[in-house]
Amino acid sequence: MAFPGYPYLCRKSPTLDFINVLARDYAGRFTSKEDLVLAEIAESTRQTHAQAHMLSGHVQGKFLQMMSMIIQPMLVLEIGTFTGYSAICLSKGLQQGGKVHSIELNKDDAHLSSKNFNLAGVAEKIILHHGNALEIIPRLKERWDIVFIDADKPGYIDYYKLVLPSVKKGGVILADNVLFHGQVLEQEVKGKSALAIQAFNEYVQKDDSVEKVLLTIRDGLLMIVKK
Repeated sequence: MAFPGYPYLCRKSPTLDFINVLARDYAGRFTSKEDLVLAEIAESTRQTHAQAHMLSGHVQGKFLQMMSMIIQPMLVLEIGTFTGYSAICLSKGLQQGGKVHSIELNKDDAHLSSKNFNLAGVAEKIILHHGNALEIIPRLKERWDIVFIDADKPGYIDYYKLVLPSVKKGGVILADNVLFHGQVLEQEVKGKSALAIQAFNEYVQKDDSVEKVLLTIRDGLLMIVKK
């Protein structure tokens, strides 16, 4: 479906923030302040990481934190750790003894995120798994309160199919980048990742076992609740 007003309402950029920059900054102004340690991790990522645009950032991070605080999960699964920012946010609302299991394929990112977990003082709450999520998830055998999918886009449908049976009734799956730089709004969706995200969005839309709402936070978050 084409959106004729799209070029005038949104701004494309090399970052994932394609929403109007004024709206993005306004949202940041009226969101609770970023924790000092998270701000330090974000700045360090921006200064040193070639893929810094993948960081969840202030507003999305605070949303993840508040979702965790509302749900008060015992078990959280994150697929795609990057430098650890989102895992730290998700750890904020854990019940006593609760854990975030976070999976990262890239060895360097896994090492960096481990350091950041220690810096944030939450290392005991987060179990970091290094490797292929499709191989690791079946070995965990847990029942998840929250799942956050933020990994390779062509893998989204496979991740969703794999985790859904293990999500508790009323549990939440959050899928990041579901607007994919605004590319899913184009007349013709192109590119491997954009096509994969479009396919994922359509797949979830047809799944009657869940309720879903697509939120226009940053690069798009699809919130999915298991019935």
